[in-house]
Amino acid sequence: MIRIDVITAFPEYFRGPFGESMIRQAQRRVGLEINLWDLRDFTHDAHRTVDDTPYGGGAGMVMKPEPFFEALEYLFGQGLPREQTKIIYPSPQGKVFTNRVAQKLAQEKSLVFLCGHYKGIDQRVIDYWVDEEISIGDYVLTGGELATVVIVDAVIRWIPGVVGDIESVKSDSFEGDLLDAPYYTRPEIYRGLKVPDVLRSGNHQAIERWRLEKRIEKTRAVRPDLYKKFVEKNKL
Repeated sequence: MIRIDVITAFPEYFRGPFGESMIRQAQRRVGLEINLWDLRDFTHDAHRTVDDTPYGGGAGMVMKPEPFFEALEYLFGQGLPREQTKIIYPSPQGKVFTNRVAQKLAQEKSLVFLCGHYKGIDQRVIDYWVDEEISIGDYVLTGGELATVVIVDAVIRWIPGVVGDIESVKSDSFEGDLLDAPYYTRPEIYRGLKVPDVLRSGNHQAIERWRLEKRIEKTRAVRPDLYKKFVEKNKL
């Protein structure tokens, strides 16, 4: 079972999202272990300082190297095996997070997330410790906490036993380079809006064809980059 450790200056940020929904279920159902570490516990001054001004000048602050080094040394000194641990730094400079990256991370034994703030973390932490920088999109957040929640949520869905029906996970958006099809539930007619007849036909082959057509249609309209990959891979 995967173990997740998060090093952050704001551990209370995670109490809500990690205590609800599927992340909570993962901890209950399959014994997912999540540990939150307060970066300020690894400081040595009265103000518990985790940031300082950047060398070379410029606006903003940079997170200091010492607390991260000491936090990681503490973790590995407590028996967490470094060779079986992937250290992740959520960052706008990282490679783009995708469903395939989530699947790959779900196969790891241990993940450690370093949450940056301000202008980021001192580069020496990244050079010495970080295995992967990951970006959840082409925008900048105020800190790495929200990005960490997003990555963890996407990863745990791929752990066997977390989601009741793993086939549901496998058929979600981005599988096969296509977005997902639209879905409907009861009532059949609501405020004059009707469920497509094919979904009520009982003809499973026709339903699968309809869903594939809708997936292709949606992907072509919204994500032409994905649609191009789909066409090239399937030689259409």
